[in-house]
Amino acid sequence: MTQEQHVLVGVDGSESSGWALEWALEAARRRGWALHVLCSYSLPSFTAASLDGGYAALDDSAIRSSAQAALDGAIARASGRGVTVTGTLETGDAAGALIEASAAAGLAVVGTRGGGGFTDRLLGTVSTALPAHAHCPVVVVPLRTEESPTPIAAPRRIVVGVDGSPSAKVALHGAVAEAALWGAELTAVAGVPLSHGAGMLAWLPAAIDRGQVLADVKAGLEVMVREAVGTTGLDVKLHALDGSGAALLSEFSTAVDLVVVGSRGRGGFTGMLLGSTSQSVLHHASCPVLVIPARIDDQGVSPVDPPWLRRRRQQG
Repeated sequence: MTQEQHVLVGVDGSESSGWALEWALEAARRRGWALHVLCSYSLPSFTAASLDGGYAALDDSAIRSSAQAALDGAIARASGRGVTVTGTLETGDAAGALIEASAAAGLAVVGTRGGGGFTDRLLGTVSTALPAHAHCPVVVVPLRTEESPTPIAAPRRIVVGVDGSPSAKVALHGAVAEAALWGAELTAVAGVPLSHGAGMLAWLPAAIDRGQVLADVKAGLEVMVREAVGTTGLDVKLHALDGSGAALLSEFSTAVDLVVVGSRGRGGFTGMLLGSTSQSVLHHASCPVLVIPARIDDQGVSPVDPPWLRRRRQQG
């Protein structure tokens, strides 16, 4: 499989991973990439008093069989739909397996949580760990409930959060690429917590022209968007609004099909953690969330675009 020319999706047999599979399938088809399905299982252990405090592992045959059935079912569901499909069954921690596999992928997709799958695994842990440490962009697809609509696999409306940071700049470039790929409307949102009692800027004196502050932020946003759009001709809507980025993006998620945020990292793999905004959006968004990683050095500056983004630009 060509480096980065496939979409990776984690499945566990749950309804949530089924939505993730559908999203990943459409993403692979639109990109002209292959789809790689990964299912990972681990063996529970229990303390055995007869072994003087040692541990006895359960026979893995039944668990492995269920995991294989989940993988086979996902592959069968995705096959014959215009995309080359491959699959891997792994043993061990699901988050670790997906993070490792993301090094060779162009995009990774997971659901928010499991339940009802072969081990009743909670994908909540995976959907938090993977965006924080993945080597490629990650889409987290929420589980459909009565309150949330069916995730739209082909986004028509995309919103990206921009706060002026290097990480947000990379996210903006990625969002422009996604909007061009899907033919979707793109909206860039900058949140400024100006209201009294809200956030870092609540201490501003009443004499400050808060409308002017928002206008200045919007002007800076326009510069960033103009640079990101380049010659694509994409028309991007801009909003600088009073409020926290996390709250605004979570609210927008009820009216759009995809939210794009950046991860905030400092240096290498182990230090690449999600920022508070990204974490909050992942927990509260009603639609799929695309988390785009950016490597940031000790001075807080991203010296170069991440390799996956440079290659995407070179491919046109």
